[in-house]
Amino acid sequence: MSFPHYYIEQTIRDTEAHSARIGGWCAAPSHVEMKVRDAAGTLLDAKIDRYSRSDVFDVFPGTELDPDTGFTLAVKNVNTQYFEIVFTSKEGETAARVSMDPAKIKLEKFTGIFGKTARYIKNHGLSALPGKVISHIKKTDRPAEYSEWVKHHFADAETIEKQKQTHFDYEPLLSIVVPLYKTPEKFLNKLIDSVKAQSYANWELVLSDGSGEPSPIEEQLSKAAAADERIKIVKADVQHRIAENTNRAIEAACGEFVIFADHDDELEPDALFEVVKALNDDPTLDILYTDEDKTDENTANFFEPHMKPEFNQDLLRTVNYICHMFVVRRTLLDDAGWLRAEFDGAQDYDLILRCTEKSQKIKRIPRVLYHWRAHEASTSEDPESKRYAFEAGKRALQAHFDRLGIKAEVYEGEKPGLYRTRYIRSYDPLISILIPNKDHIADLKKCMDSLDERSTYRNFEYIIIENNSENDETFEFYKKLEAERDNVRVVYYDGGFNFSKINNFGEKYASGEYLLLLNNDIEMTAPESLEEMLGFCMRSDVGAVGARLYYEDDTIQHAGVVIGYGGIAGHCFVMQPKWTTGYMHRIICAQDYSAVTAACMLVDKKVYEEVGGLSEELAVAFNDIDFCMKITAAGYKVVYAPYAVLYHYESKSRGLEDSPEKKARFNKEIEIFKKKWPDIFVTGDPYYSPNLTLKSQDFSLNKDW
Repeated sequence: MSFPHYYIEQTIRDTEAHSARIGGWCAAPSHVEMKVRDAAGTLLDAKIDRYSRSDVFDVFPGTELDPDTGFTLAVKNVNTQYFEIVFTSKEGETAARVSMDPAKIKLEKFTGIFGKTARYIKNHGLSALPGKVISHIKKTDRPAEYSEWVKHHFADAETIEKQKQTHFDYEPLLSIVVPLYKTPEKFLNKLIDSVKAQSYANWELVLSDGSGEPSPIEEQLSKAAAADERIKIVKADVQHRIAENTNRAIEAACGEFVIFADHDDELEPDALFEVVKALNDDPTLDILYTDEDKTDENTANFFEPHMKPEFNQDLLRTVNYICHMFVVRRTLLDDAGWLRAEFDGAQDYDLILRCTEKSQKIKRIPRVLYHWRAHEASTSEDPESKRYAFEAGKRALQAHFDRLGIKAEVYEGEKPGLYRTRYIRSYDPLISILIPNKDHIADLKKCMDSLDERSTYRNFEYIIIENNSENDETFEFYKKLEAERDNVRVVYYDGGFNFSKINNFGEKYASGEYLLLLNNDIEMTAPESLEEMLGFCMRSDVGAVGARLYYEDDTIQHAGVVIGYGGIAGHCFVMQPKWTTGYMHRIICAQDYSAVTAACMLVDKKVYEEVGGLSEELAVAFNDIDFCMKITAAGYKVVYAPYAVLYHYESKSRGLEDSPEKKARFNKEIEIFKKKWPDIFVTGDPYYSPNLTLKSQDFSLNKDW
């Protein structure tokens, strides 16, 4: 196949506005340059974002490709019937023609689908078509990908044998506590067998039978205890609910660490080994947790892996993402208190919240070491089967805020098991909205109108930072704004474009306690957006808050930033449609990230000044990411607020990064950023999992095994 090769996946056109947005990929062994020209051959100004796509590499097995295969492209002012996207690499040049003729657009949608189908029938026959459809469905089925992934990441027999011969300097007794209630025999056997198969031997399994008398599993338990002295049985004459039943197991446990497991789940054979390995690396740890997945009744298939970040307090306040496998130091458990019956159904969530309140010595083990059984009526298979659990979780989270003296109100979220918190303000501080602008007064007006007309939060001022505008109409607009509005001030920045310098200049004129860094091509849609962001930002542990941003075609533009995407950093879930909630619903979960975009970022002004504002050596690229890194280094959190929802019309005032000077500047800023923050490129972004790929931004599995 000749290179460069391309594929257009999404084309959204607004013929009245003479604009279009394109999504797809282009591939070649060398870097592919992209440009846009109209039917007359005139180059058009377009905004092109490039990122890596791991799935594209699968299309060309055995071929080394330049990593930046994915792209999104926005082009405006197309005044001809079509335009072309030109792809150029060392291997050659090709072009994709995109029609702007409404009649041809309708025709191409029909002929595109019909043509592919007709060609397949012609080549393979009508009887082969259903098989083609099924194979396509299977190809895109994520569990099938995970079934391949586990072959490379679960410990094999040889590894387990080596682990059994390993001796650590520190070998604590680990107590696995399990509440039982009329547990099906085959599931209980699978649990016990998975513990007995552990490569680390210094454990005890404490099984508390809350079935009451007569217990249907009494004989099975007696046999298990007789076969292995490390298995303890706690019996009861009457039935016990889950919190009380688990506490009886804790009372009988003697280990330095307590591990919680459900009665029908399984552990990977190296689960305890990995825990002790982590404790030898850092003996001060109080809490550890692992990745997990789900398995069927016969442990024949594994699916829905949950690859978790390092401790993420705001994510935990949205969902019990820690869940399984949870390991806690016994002394901390005693200090925090055991399980509480009033939270039955969410007793583990309540316990995890209380334990994490007591210690920050928390470690994630990024390995799938726990299998959550999915079977009929289980919570893992059908969350709606335990509605009471979500109500208990809501009360547990509210109790968490009450203990910490944080004024907040908890609501059930969009999905079962998710929670949304609204923080209660004692007053309404002034927010200074900093908007850099160079001409583009229509965009600026649209941005300001959306805030003025929709925002439920009213105490804000505008600082318009004029940046080398050339049109007289712009300055007339400024005069009108200041004459008609007492909360608008225009300040004049004198110098070349430098996003950091421009905002640092504007900050000096801000009177507010909080600063909203805002692009002029932003439109607020959710009226409560400022209140959502301010709720987080007014916490003393938070330095900056980002928002959920959409492209004008209702696909995600920003839902947090991961360091490492594309080699440097990138936005999460780019181009995913508005109706989706992303991996583990992360698009709609409040959570901590290493960074958020300054296209819409609320910052505590004292924190802004404490970290020295934006770094002015980063004129265009990565200044907001660097700024967030400085905030994190100073001990503050950077939070993504998913219910602050705005549209971002993609930097209309900036052109392509296509000149030699711009490319040189961009590469220089990459090097500056890498030199300032080398550690994160070695250890990885703590709010992302090494089990997830850096080659695309959809939280898909890392295939670099």
